[in-house]
Amino acid sequence: MSAVLEELSITGLGVLENAAAEFGPGFTVLTGETGAGKTMVVTSLHLLSGGRADASRVRAGHGKAIVEGRFRLGGDEPSSIVEVLESAGAQADEDSLIAVRTVGADGRSRAHLGGRSVPVGVLGQVTTSILTIHGQNDQLRLLRPDEQRGALDRFAGADAAAALEDYRAKRARWIELSDELAQRRASSYELAQEADRLRFAVQELDAIDPQAGEDVALVATIKRLTDLETVREAGAQAHGLAAGDGADYVGVISELGQIRTLLESSGDDGLEALLPRVAEALAVVTDFASDLSAIVAGLPADAAELDQLLVRQSELKALTRKYAPDIDGVRQWWEQARTRLAQIDDPAGSIDDLVASVAAAAEEVATAASALRALRVGAADVLAARVTDELAGLAMGGAALQVSVSPDSCDDDAADPEGVAPAVSPALRRTLMVDGRRCHVGGHGADVVEFALVPHPDAVALPIAKSASGGELSRVMLALEVVLASPEGGSVMVFDEVDAGVGGRAAVEIGRRLARLARNHQVIVVTHLPQVAAFADHHVVIGKDDGGRTSTVRTLQRDERVGELARMLAGLGDTDTGRAHAEELLATAQADRAG
Repeated sequence: MSAVLEELSITGLGVLENAAAEFGPGFTVLTGETGAGKTMVVTSLHLLSGGRADASRVRAGHGKAIVEGRFRLGGDEPSSIVEVLESAGAQADEDSLIAVRTVGADGRSRAHLGGRSVPVGVLGQVTTSILTIHGQNDQLRLLRPDEQRGALDRFAGADAAAALEDYRAKRARWIELSDELAQRRASSYELAQEADRLRFAVQELDAIDPQAGEDVALVATIKRLTDLETVREAGAQAHGLAAGDGADYVGVISELGQIRTLLESSGDDGLEALLPRVAEALAVVTDFASDLSAIVAGLPADAAELDQLLVRQSELKALTRKYAPDIDGVRQWWEQARTRLAQIDDPAGSIDDLVASVAAAAEEVATAASALRALRVGAADVLAARVTDELAGLAMGGAALQVSVSPDSCDDDAADPEGVAPAVSPALRRTLMVDGRRCHVGGHGADVVEFALVPHPDAVALPIAKSASGGELSRVMLALEVVLASPEGGSVMVFDEVDAGVGGRAAVEIGRRLARLARNHQVIVVTHLPQVAAFADHHVVIGKDDGGRTSTVRTLQRDERVGELARMLAGLGDTDTGRAHAEELLATAQADRAG
């Protein structure tokens, strides 16, 4: 067995001022007089599961209500629980996890998990993976088609889950493409205006043809041309000093040559040792003079070119004001504009391609919906047969459950001439042809699942929403839980008066079924029926104190169980007759379990 609830502590919640109960593995039953506070125990578990906090539940005189649950982890929890715990920084203490929910009288709610404060939603993610709570409202939910579909999918198992996931992925892609197509069709006027703006901009950029880094290069060139004569004179003088001009300057190159000659003719080893350094200096100066000569020669003869460059600079500045902060950014925008214009300038082609993509995606969705339907149809008869077998054991021997899977069909064929129109209209439910019929394709497939009850062999099957009484609905739900329960265990199953409206032999059978569930699950049941309570491994009673203002919670020993069962049987209390009946009921139930 996986995680189990070991202890529950409640402070300041309804009639419970301070209460604590320990829960063992197997089947635990909670009993007590009406109004003693059994509902508060279930309410506290709902709070631990992330349920809505109701400040009116806080006991008068208390600033807040506190619910604390201690769970023992089995080590085989789903990876999702482990990931949530790790992300929240919550830690288990020796395989025990503490979950706390606090509800203030002012309506504020707080949650703690493993010693760390966490959002209520995070608490709910963990605890709802452990706790499965069935109350009278849950029985009513079973009347809803989506709950019935969910039960069938649970029974169909991993194959149905994988098929549903595949269907949803394909449907999401189809919706995305359909919405894009609808947008393209609806925005043709805006696209035309956008194309005109882009075409004008691209033509302007094509005419000017800005080059990468041109704006930066222009600034340097214009600066040089602004002081052309000064630059020319400085370059010429520098070249004369380096290479000589035959008139005003001898030149560093000539002087270095004379130095080399003097050193070579000195005959002194020390002076001759300096010759390599002279040669190196001569090479550097020679290269320097050559570069100076090239720069001076490249200068324009006059400043007439400056006017042309200033005009070019003005054109580039106009572009950077419109499209991007610099010319490199302008060029990037230019390329993007050409790409976008190519898409817009072929609207018919692009829309035709999109229509084809939508049709292909729709076909994939229809195929996935058909595959999911086939799995559901295959599981429906098996589920119905197994639940029917369970109903026979719950004193409904002549009754049978029927599970039907039918297309969620509609009659909008005429409204869909292209096969994609309903898909691209957000106002309409999305429809597709699935297995030859037009169906609504929702997030859970294209099927309607319905549970129908045949109360006896000669009766007509009617939806359980119309035919099942409260007691029958309770037994149908319990039969479903028995059939759907994983043999590997894994959850704490809480039933709040699932036996409402049931008595006699049916009550005994409910107790037997709950005991069977407890083989692989921890089962906690709130009940008024002694026939159910007698099958429990552990018995917790909730009673009023002497003043009747608060309730107490305690676990009964076997002798005390006999007295509580006697009270539940006929309110006989601690009498010999009542105890005799209770003793017989308890012994019979325990013998039945042992067998």
